[in-house]
Amino acid sequence: MAIVKSGKVVIVLAGRYAGKKAVVVKTYDDGTDDKRFSHCLVAGVAKNPRKVTRAMSKKKVERRSKCMKPFVKYINVRHVFPTRYQVDMDLKKAVDEADLANPERKVDVKKGLKKIFEDRYLNQKTVTSEKKAAGSQYFFQRLRF
Repeated sequence: MAIVKSGKVVIVLAGRYAGKKAVVVKTYDDGTDDKRFSHCLVAGVAKNPRKVTRAMSKKKVERRSKCMKPFVKYINVRHVFPTRYQVDMDLKKAVDEADLANPERKVDVKKGLKKIFEDRYLNQKTVTSEKKAAGSQYFFQRLRF
């Protein structure tokens, strides 16, 4: 699958996080020993940040942005819908595959992801390219359907 690459924003179609947006961390086109189908490791937002308006104070904006809840999951490539957006968040360092096997370390991975997502959400203006900024803005918006 050449379409589903690292950094691509996807929509999860099946399972607990169906209808949620995620970013592809790593793809396995040929599968692995335990999963013989093509799949990918995704990190996404299970609970989006609350709506913010211009009239709100900085303290209130920060408080409303903290309610973000991340998830990390291996998903079959057929169960994700790739979008046209890319994000330049460096998630490979934050998500280590060995840590996902252990439940205690998976909690630490999610805390690290929450920090990365909050930093990007609060500093969306500092993204280098316009295309990546649009992807970042799309990623943090709630999916309407």
